[in-house]
Amino acid sequence: MAKIKICGLRREKDIEAVNAALPDYIGFVFAKSKRQIDEKRARVLKASLNPSIKAVGVFVNEDIRNITRLCTSKVIDIIQLHGDENEDYIKRLKDCVPNKIIKAIRVKGPEDMEIGIRFTCDYLLFDTYHAKKYGGTGKSFDWSNIPNTKKPYFLAGGINFDNIKQAIQHNPYCIDVSSGVESSGYKDPIKIMDMVAMVRENYVSTPEQIVRK
Repeated sequence: MAKIKICGLRREKDIEAVNAALPDYIGFVFAKSKRQIDEKRARVLKASLNPSIKAVGVFVNEDIRNITRLCTSKVIDIIQLHGDENEDYIKRLKDCVPNKIIKAIRVKGPEDMEIGIRFTCDYLLFDTYHAKKYGGTGKSFDWSNIPNTKKPYFLAGGINFDNIKQAIQHNPYCIDVSSGVESSGYKDPIKIMDMVAMVRENYVSTPEQIVRK
């Protein structure tokens, strides 16, 4: 059964929603984004997060010292590198902290995913390529190009209630959702609850029955 990550949490209400739904992971975005939060905000939100949910810090070409500080202070549990970080960067980061590392691959074609497999990260994350954005496009890529890999991977990019079952069929380690559980640009507690239930094969309503605020 696939795990699920709800990414881009910003408000206390978001924490209340995931504490009720209990996804496996949540994401705090520290990179430039409409969902970006700072360390102070993340610290407050993490303090209220159910400890059974792992907090992932999302970074783009970040100074390793900043990531190390967030890990050692336990603001985040897992590191997600969503920029141009290379193998040397990953090795230097591993020398600093024991936290597991997710390396995001922005997919233009099959060759991008094949290159990603060679990274010494703990997990991969396959996301949609955009020339001017490192993530958060809300659009999916051709999932048929996902290679047969033993390395567990997160699947991201435009996953919503219309394509979630198709996404799960590609056997990702974890489904990564952000805009797919939002209404008017904010996390929707009902959508979060339904998405988590659907991934866990206990879907409680149809997309048409979801209350949109």
